[in-house]
Formats: sequence, C-alpha cells, structure tokens
Amino acid sequence: MVSCTNVLRRRILTAGAGSALATAMGPLSLAFGAAEQPLQTRPIPHSGEQLPIVGIGTRMAFEFENDPAQFDERRRVLQTMISGGAKLVDTAHSYSTAEDRVGDLIADLGARDKLFIATKFSFNQDRAAATASMQRSLQRLKVSRVDLIQAWNVSEANYDFGMLRDWKQQGLCRYVGMTTSFIKAYDPISKVLAREKPDFFQVNYSIGDREAERVLLPLARDVGAAVMVNLPFGRNSLFKKAGGRPLPDLAKEIGAASWAQFFLKFILSHPAVTAVIPGTDKPEYMVDNMNAGRGVLPDAAMRKRMIDYWDALS
Repeated sequence: MVSCTNVLRRRILTAGAGSALATAMGPLSLAFGAAEQPLQTRPIPHSGEQLPIVGIGTRMAFEFENDPAQFDERRRVLQTMISGGAKLVDTAHSYSTAEDRVGDLIADLGARDKLFIATKFSFNQDRAAATASMQRSLQRLKVSRVDLIQAWNVSEANYDFGMLRDWKQQGLCRYVGMTTSFIKAYDPISKVLAREKPDFFQVNYSIGDREAERVLLPLARDVGAAVMVNLPFGRNSLFKKAGGRPLPDLAKEIGAASWAQFFLKFILSHPAVTAVIPGTDKPEYMVDNMNAGRGVLPDAAMRKRMIDYWDALS
C-alpha cells in the first residue's frame, strides 16, 4: 500500500527543482551528485563519538510481514544508507514488526558494526516489565546490545533514569535517552532533561513546528544531551503545504535540491541538533535525505529567511 506521504513526496521530488535530482541517472545516482561532499557528522556531547547527522526512522516503513518486495526495498534503503556514510537507525518495541524487520535486515546484510541502533521502551512500565521489553527488543534486533535505549514519550516530571543507567552499566546499551513527540509533554520532560542530563534527547521539530526551540533545544544543549529530531516533515503536513510549488530561490543558496532537503537543512542548522531521523522506505528518499547533510547549512540569517518564506505561504 502506498502512503499519502509517498505519493506527495514522489510528486514533489519530480517537480520543479527536484526534477533533475529525480531523473539524472536513476534513483541511486542521486547519491552521488553530492557524493564528493561527505555526510557531515557531529559529536555526541557526553562521549565525543562522531555521529552522521542524517539517519532513519522505522515506524510504518518497516512494519510489514511476509512481503519479499518490501524486504528487498528496505534492504536497499539500508545498503544505500551505509554506502552514503549514514548509520543511525531508530526503532521501538511499539512499532509493530519494525524491530523484527530491522533485525532480519541487519543479519542479512551482516551490518551490525556499521550501524548505530536505537530503540525504545514504554517509560511508564515497572522495572520487571521494562526489562522484559528490553530483552525482547534485543532478541528481535538479533543483537546483544543496542547503541541507545530510550524511554519512550516521557510525560512525568519525576521520571528517574536509574534503571537505564543500570542497563548501561550492564553493557546492554552504550547510551541512554528519552523521547517525546507531543507538546503537552514538553513541560514535564524539560524537568527530567534538566535533572537527569541524559546522553540523548529525541523531540519533534520542523520548520512548521518550532515550539521545541523555545525551551527544550537550548536546555538539551546546556545539559550536553545529543538531540535526535523526529517528525521532521510534520506528519506529512510540510509536503502538503509545499504542494506543487517550485523551491524558492533561497534554496539554491544552501544547496537544497528538493523540498525534503529544504526541510532537513533547516533542522540540521539548529546548533543543538545532532541528527535527524526521517521515516524512510525507499532508497531514492534515503539518498535525498542524506544529501541534506552534505555541503552548506543555513546560518542564522538564512534560517530567518527560510522561516519568513515558510510562514508566508498560504
């Protein structure tokens, strides 16, 4: 089944400024118009480890069973990601079969050492249930440890990271963090962020949803948390708003050859952001996304111009 997002993105990718990108030499040659420019990396503040700034999210895109065509396509997504210099894969126990498919694909490709694997568990489980969830995630992913375990959608100000730090001490993960994608949780999670100072903090943020800029992004930077951005396309709302419009002239100044790159470059230009994880189900979208992490990123003045342009669109 083709999602509404895919239909819109395909239409937009092949329109206007994106046409050359989409038709040059076939989808995967998108790679590699920008391949001379390496995918940028940023340090994880608590360790200094460099992380490529574009990864993938697996919700919906990797939620399938018994479908060889989808398996092959997602396999090519991961191959394209790895060959293009990216490595971050974000999944969760709650994403139906996504952990299973990620695990199958990692095993099939023999790619464990080439990937940074992040998963999640429900923050409001007791220790026994959370530990069982964590162990099931390891089994589904076919790994002995993940790079990052995250408490999913934290919404209680008194949430404690003791259990996550125990898991880290036991070697079940290398980093610990938490996530949100709901504005109603911003106030309580800000209190946890300030107190617990996690290795990673994942939050929804886009050019059309900038509320995280007000408190959470500056706070994450202050406490040394790496910021992973989810919902970079605003649950499809950004592509809907862009519609069939050509890219604005200012996109050329930052090397954005598609609307997806325009949206992602805006996010990646925020000084608190470490990486972005757009949901990705096609190799050509993976290439398009990675190219947002190559070359120039907007400075403060350009960010303002981008916001002004975007907010003025009907």
